[in-house]
Amino acid sequence: MHRRLIVPSALAASLLLAIPASAASFTPGAPGIGDSYYPASGNGGYDVSHYDLRLKYQPATDLLEGTATILATPTQDLSRFNLDLGLEVSEIRVNGRKAGFAASGDHELEVTPATPLRRNTPISVVVRYAGKPSELRIDGWSAWARTPDGGVAAQEPESAVWWFPSNDHPLDKATFDVSVLVPDGHQAISNGVLRSQSSRLGWTRFNWRSNKPQATYLATLAVGRFDITTGRTANGLPVLNAYSKDLGDNAGAARASIERTTEVAEWLESVYGPYPFNSLGGYVPNVTSGFALETQTRPFYSPRQFANGANVSVVVHELAHQWYGDSVSVRDWKDIWINEGFARYSQWLWSEKEGEGTAQELADYVYASRTAEDPFWTVRPGDPGAENQFHIAVYDRGAWALQALRNEIGDERFFAVLKGWPQEFAYGNAGVSDFVRYAERVSGKRLAALFDTWLYQPSKPAAAAVPATSGPATRSTAPSTEPAPPKSWKKIAATNTVHDHDARPGR
Repeated sequence: MHRRLIVPSALAASLLLAIPASAASFTPGAPGIGDSYYPASGNGGYDVSHYDLRLKYQPATDLLEGTATILATPTQDLSRFNLDLGLEVSEIRVNGRKAGFAASGDHELEVTPATPLRRNTPISVVVRYAGKPSELRIDGWSAWARTPDGGVAAQEPESAVWWFPSNDHPLDKATFDVSVLVPDGHQAISNGVLRSQSSRLGWTRFNWRSNKPQATYLATLAVGRFDITTGRTANGLPVLNAYSKDLGDNAGAARASIERTTEVAEWLESVYGPYPFNSLGGYVPNVTSGFALETQTRPFYSPRQFANGANVSVVVHELAHQWYGDSVSVRDWKDIWINEGFARYSQWLWSEKEGEGTAQELADYVYASRTAEDPFWTVRPGDPGAENQFHIAVYDRGAWALQALRNEIGDERFFAVLKGWPQEFAYGNAGVSDFVRYAERVSGKRLAALFDTWLYQPSKPAAAAVPATSGPATRSTAPSTEPAPPKSWKKIAATNTVHDHDARPGR
């Protein structure tokens, strides 16, 4: 027998011929989506279009059982991909076939399909899982709060890993169907429209649908005993508000605030354009936290937001996010000003509407009440850093940036920018630089220096940098002494902890 000697180069060539030409292109998806503040958040290699969550929750034991069906499309040839989930998984199927899986880190789930996945070919992923969400801690905190009669998932920048598998970053938005089975006498509250409700053998199932793209942290679930009010807007949009039955002394103030949701939303439409979603409302579970969150279509409010009486300003803040933050979401968490600066400025505009202080008077008060040495001015709202993502400067100095823009380009163009932006980027993602370019395009002015002053310089702008105008809602110069706080200031300041990390459940 004659043996042929194969030199290394020839050997390599023969091996390549033995492997399908396409196999070499199949690689694992990245374990993170590329966020500058949270590198481990989300995953690369695929794009989710829809989540179908079928859940069962037992309030007495905090046991959550779930089957999640995820519809997605690979954006590369995938040999493996990651999901974000902190609960225990029993089975995963990809395109109907059992897949291998392994947990890693705090919430990474590595999925290996039976056969590699081709780019741009839609896939289905079914995950069966169970666990007690309240027992999951990531970096010492939890997005799941136990209540006397159930549990609540609401948190930012992450909450999904406590109750469903996902690509957990705002860049990958999807539509949702959430079906929840709970014991009779309890309700399950989620996003969107309640499509149906049925009871059998001591259990009641609630089926919710959110039919517009939604970031995973904006998905919410609350199980408990609620008093529910329903209605419709003048345009026929369904409204649903839910209040825990045991809110105690805060019950009246909570209702007096949230029952004005329709009124506030209709006013916001005059500022930002048509409401972007299929439902409207809010809910107040019996949690001990103090924050609120813009969970899509149905904001979450802690009872403590109403400890000092009714506060419509917090409702304005969370509903403004439906345009700025929910419909148009951050591209990267460093772009948080796109969410919070606009929500705070909406409170200033509401104050102006109610005759309790103009936006300029509020801006002047913020400017004058903080000395140049105050660390407030060292935070850059346009890129505050993960540690300062929800710093008060992102809100108040962030709102000042918008007042400066208003003074620079005038009311007509300013409000054209505010209304046009949510239409330009509807249901998508955008960053601070996108807004600057958009404002320049609409106004016809160069605005980079203005935004650099208010969003990026780590110092208090000099008085000369405070825009001077002669409009009825503005001052000609920055005040030399601290003015009296506008009438609305106390209510607005009461919402300063609206996204306070220290007030979060589990901390």
